[in-house]
Amino acid sequence: MSLSLSETAPDAKRPAMSERPEARTPRGFIDRRARDVVGERAILAAVSGVYERWGFEPLETGAFEYVDALGKFLPDTDRPNEGVFALTDDDEQWVALRYDLTAPLARFAAQNWETLPKPFRRYAYGPVWRNEKPGPGRFREFVQCDADTVGSARPEADAEIIAMVAEGLEAAGLPAGAAVIKINNRKLLNGLMAAAGVTDEGQKLAVLRAVDKLDRLGPDGVRLLLGEGRKDESGAFTRGAGLNASAAERVLAFTAAGVGGRAETLAKLADVVGGSAEGDEGLAELAAIDAALKGLGVGAERAIVDPSVVRGLEYYTGPVFEAELLLSTLDEKGQPMRFGSIGGGGRYDDLVARFTGERTPATGFSFGVSRLASALRAAGRDMARAARGPVVVIAFSPDRMADYFAVAREVRAAGIPAEVYLGSSGMKAQMKYADRRLSPAAIIVGDDELAAGTVTVKDLDLGRELASKVSDNAEWRAERPGQQTIPRGELVAALRRILDAQ
Repeated sequence: MSLSLSETAPDAKRPAMSERPEARTPRGFIDRRARDVVGERAILAAVSGVYERWGFEPLETGAFEYVDALGKFLPDTDRPNEGVFALTDDDEQWVALRYDLTAPLARFAAQNWETLPKPFRRYAYGPVWRNEKPGPGRFREFVQCDADTVGSARPEADAEIIAMVAEGLEAAGLPAGAAVIKINNRKLLNGLMAAAGVTDEGQKLAVLRAVDKLDRLGPDGVRLLLGEGRKDESGAFTRGAGLNASAAERVLAFTAAGVGGRAETLAKLADVVGGSAEGDEGLAELAAIDAALKGLGVGAERAIVDPSVVRGLEYYTGPVFEAELLLSTLDEKGQPMRFGSIGGGGRYDDLVARFTGERTPATGFSFGVSRLASALRAAGRDMARAARGPVVVIAFSPDRMADYFAVAREVRAAGIPAEVYLGSSGMKAQMKYADRRLSPAAIIVGDDELAAGTVTVKDLDLGRELASKVSDNAEWRAERPGQQTIPRGELVAALRRILDAQ
């Protein structure tokens, strides 16, 4: 006699309790439900529309790049799996999940340069991955949205990116004056460091990274990083740039030079770094950007010159810019908080040259979509508001499912999302389900309605609004607010009125 598997091994289909995996999210990664997804999609649609109106074309590149294509432009090291998630392909070559969308663009431009229109103007969005220590608001996977111009050395190309970003942020839901774009130039910093006696490239990069933390650590924390180093709250020690006290104070004084309007700040910076060839070149570029921004209608309330902005990545070669949220926001405990940077960018004229050997000017901007969505939500300006559910057709009888599906098909054909309830609960639970989905309406088609050629429509939005004003449950049940029985042919029009009322 042979026995079935279930007879011989009753536990084979279901692992023992000790063998079951724990349901958990990997550290630094998050699950996102409808509200987050819908909000980010709305931001991407709004910003993409701006980019396309400015003449930028969409581009998608793969999630993986060869590690040598990233090279020294990895975040902190050129070793795989430090800063990036990397693995060896079947041909024994290292590939890594993209750290940003700029390095893939540089590779694409070098690979296709002969066939591209020049300058090449593209925008892109998608997830990027960073193998870094996660923390509050810092994730290992997040969505970026970039716009770049490759092939133009003109400062006006930088100004155009800045103006376009200002328009894009407003399209995403930030009103005028809610964010400011801060502009600086690496050439000014290079002139300053030369005057301070900083010539080693590694030390220069350490200075840039220290100044880049000014917004988060303040002058005292940056002063430590410009010197011997700093120990954070966890006890971890970050080695400093090794500047002497005089040089460190000179750098900090430079970062504090931003005052008044753009022209006024440039005049003050000329007194600090003017006279060096590189410093004068940087000042001239910022002056040209200022003039172009005036022509583009971008005043000081939307873009300023701020010497404290450096951007930490090594590949920037000239103007750099950063967008900062100015709206008041609250943290999870309801306490006021400063959200800070919501994106940045700048000029990177050496990135494509890694592949071609020829300098190719490029400039661009990137903002974290998830971060911007969080900022909008914290400021009470969520693009998604609440993720709306579909209209729900209540299911009374298994024998009538074809009729319910016909109603849902009719509603969907009119462009209105709809579903038939496919659980096994009664009407009360089904109405609760529709309410939890934030459905605008529920459709009731019982035997009486089917016989009479009618439908009953319950306006759930109106019901939610009125429920907060009624204290007598009996009165509430008796009045049946927002509920109407109408001819079947008027269903779509009734639903549209409910949706329009939102």
